[in-house]
Amino acid sequence: MNTAEIINFPAPQRREVVKVADVEDGYTRIANELYEELIGANLTRNQAKVAHAVCRKTYGFNKKMDRIADSQIAELTRLPRQKVNKAKNELIAMKVLIKEGQLIGPNKNLSEWEIPECHQNSDFVTKTVTELSPKKGHTKDTITKDKKDIPPNPHSGLSEIRSVKSKKLKIPYMEIMEAYNEAVGDKLPNAESLNEKRKRAIKKLWGELSHQTIEAATKYFEAFVATAKPFYFGENDSGWRASFDYLLRPDTLTKTREGAL
Repeated sequence: MNTAEIINFPAPQRREVVKVADVEDGYTRIANELYEELIGANLTRNQAKVAHAVCRKTYGFNKKMDRIADSQIAELTRLPRQKVNKAKNELIAMKVLIKEGQLIGPNKNLSEWEIPECHQNSDFVTKTVTELSPKKGHTKDTITKDKKDIPPNPHSGLSEIRSVKSKKLKIPYMEIMEAYNEAVGDKLPNAESLNEKRKRAIKKLWGELSHQTIEAATKYFEAFVATAKPFYFGENDSGWRASFDYLLRPDTLTKTREGAL
């Protein structure tokens, strides 16, 4: 009688791919003084990530400035596009980044940077909490009898409610304009500035959106680009093209929803 011999073969081992950075695959040429200033700058986490991303997208391609979409920075920084846009606008306001039309890039004139001093370090917070806390006893011991006898104010909390409402009513004018520019690209004239007339139009459009979010505004602009006829992009006898102001009209939003363009 023959017996079968069982042979156990070792399981094949997976080879781990080792990723090694090499200048042969590309590098970013940046002045040491600028790089050191970025490292030491009092920026938030998101601001720092966006600033470095802009350096990568410009100096990494031997350009001082370039047209960089928020979506490109979002992909590089792994941040939501809304946070990218917010941080970018803050950096422009602080003159860490400069913008010329649709071009953006790092500001090499370091003396122009206007970064506010941070007062939220741990020492300051600890000191403030210590000073505001009762020195002795529990919180309940610090409440006097007079305070206990005070009847509740029916109007208390109204200021907080008003504050919440005011926050909800805040309209991201600049972000909406940037969302339009990114959605239309070179197909339609880009918006360069905000005036009171445009702000009023944006506010009106904001109220017409199904959701008062940047995402909803972006989807509307993208839907217009995807569904509108060539007429709106200059293929007509006069060469007229739709503009930011045209897309801000509530009737344009309605026609886009109904596919009537």
